[in-house]
Parts: sequence; C-alpha cells; structure tokens
Amino acid sequence: MKIPFIVEKQEIVENFVLECILLSQTDWDSYETSWDFKRHPLLRGLGSVQAAFEAWEREASERFYQLKANEEELNRIFIDIYGLQDELTPEVEEKDVTVRKADLARDIRSLISYAVGCMFGRYSLDEEGLAYAGGDWDASKYRSFPADKDNIIPICDDEYFEDDIVGRFVEFIRVAYGEETLEENLRFIADALGGKGSAREVIRKYFRDDFYADHLKIYQKRPIYWQFDSGKKGGFRALVYMHRYAPDTIARIRTDYVHQQQDRYRTALEGIEQRMANAGTGERVKLSKVQKKLQEQDKELHEYEEKIHHLADRFISIDLDDGVKKNYALFADVLTKIK
Repeated sequence: MKIPFIVEKQEIVENFVLECILLSQTDWDSYETSWDFKRHPLLRGLGSVQAAFEAWEREASERFYQLKANEEELNRIFIDIYGLQDELTPEVEEKDVTVRKADLARDIRSLISYAVGCMFGRYSLDEEGLAYAGGDWDASKYRSFPADKDNIIPICDDEYFEDDIVGRFVEFIRVAYGEETLEENLRFIADALGGKGSAREVIRKYFRDDFYADHLKIYQKRPIYWQFDSGKKGGFRALVYMHRYAPDTIARIRTDYVHQQQDRYRTALEGIEQRMANAGTGERVKLSKVQKKLQEQDKELHEYEEKIHHLADRFISIDLDDGVKKNYALFADVLTKIK
C-alpha cells in the first residue's frame, strides 16, 4: 500500500490506519453476514440477555469513539503536514463514523436470526463460525442445542407442532442463558421487539409478521432461509434452510405439516360451532370472528395444498452453485414473494 505523505510521519500514520482497519473489521465480523463471523456478540457466557447487551453496548461504544478519535488524529496530522489549518478542521461527525453503536431493537433481532441459524444447524452453540453450509451433515456438532431433524420449522398462530418456532426459540434462550433467567430474558427480548401481550405472544407475532422481512433485508433479497407461505391469511408458514433442502422436503412439508394443519383447522371449526350453539350474544360475536378467520385460513390452506402437491410429486433437486435467485424461482408459487 502506497500513501502520498511526508516520510517522517509514515510510521505514525500507518499505525493509526492499521488500528482503524482492525476496529472496522472487528465491528463487521460481529454480524452474521461477515465471512469471518464466529459467534453472536450477545452470547457472552452471561445469564442475562440484558447484561450481555449492556456489555456489548459498552464494547461497541468504545470501538466507535476510538475509531472517531483515530480518524480525527489522522486529520490533524495531514492538516499540519499540508498547512491546511485555515481551510479544514479535524473533527469527524458521528454520522460519518463507519462502525456501529449498539442498537437494542436491531441487536435483539440479530440474536433471533442467529437462534434460527442454530435451529437449522447453520450455526452451533458448540462451535464458532459456520457449522453447516452444505456438504456432509454431522449431527455431533450440535450437542447443546440439537438442530431441527427434518429442516422444516413451522410458524403458526399457536403452538400446533412439536418443533414450533417459538417453542424452539424459547429452548434456545434456555440453553444459551440458563433456566433461572428464562422468563426474565424472554420479557427483555419481547420488550425490545415492542408490542403488547405476554413475552411469548410478542415473540410469536414477530416471527409471524416481521422475521422474514428482516431476513430479506439482512441478505439483500437473497434469503438462505426460505419461507413456505400459503398467503395473506397466514393459513400456513414454515421455514426451510436452503443448504439442507432435499428433493423430498416439499413432500414432507405437505404430509407432515400442511395436512396436519388442515386437520387442526377442521377440529377447531367444529369446536367453535359446538360452543356457539350454547353461547350468549357477546360470546357468539367473539366466536364468530374467530370462526371467520379460521374459515379463511382453512380455505387458503386448501388451495395451497394443491400447489404444494404438484411440486411435491416432482421431487425437485437444486444446485447450490446456481445461487439463491435461480433456486428460489423454482418454488415461487409456494414461497413468500420477494418484491
């Protein structure tokens, strides 16, 4: 690297430049989109998500202001070398500092994204960096928190399935931070997400309504987790990890999840009809709203089952070398639309 400046300042400038590079690289490697990402910064061996966030907040702030100070010192050096005191000032505005401060809402969403990665086996609580992104699968990498067996994680209005995403997330937090602080941690996460209701209700709403939009932003509309989606009524949604996709994945979604969800809707609708027969006026109005929603979801899921049946019978293979865009297009009719 060659930088045009007066020789006697070379060593000082190089030291500042190298430290700036290291600070920026450390910041970048704290996010999962970095090739050198190793572990989420909120996993610090502390029992509390709040304590972990506060420690991360201090670290990020120190890095931010150190980089700002370094850049200002470099500015002073060059202003002094070239005699530009009357034309320039060394100060750097905070908006121009390229590393990030901690942000509670963003960093909690990032933790949730990492947790989903652990659910699928992309990451592991027992190993640093990528645990799986194709190739031979090694289940022994996931001792603390086992990866999902069938690579299908449903996102529902309630905990209908054993591997429901909220249940899996709660287990992740329990394993990562401990049983004693579980409820405290879930509440802290829910408060960071915003919304009303119990901690689990808020977290479920986030997964149902916002998680995939955030995932698309992180990966710039090239998602590594694919959301199978029946439509606007939310009749059925499930995530699949692209790198673990197999030709029989869609058939398993259809038989093990879509069909079971259809059975649950039918059972729920029958139960509502029985309750409405003996309900008072106020209760009937409430039940009627629930009934309408379930009927719409059931209808949507029936139409979705026909689409997914067609794809399941084809046992489509994908080539990871073709990239996300080409592979995603193969299943466009049954996945969340990317706009």
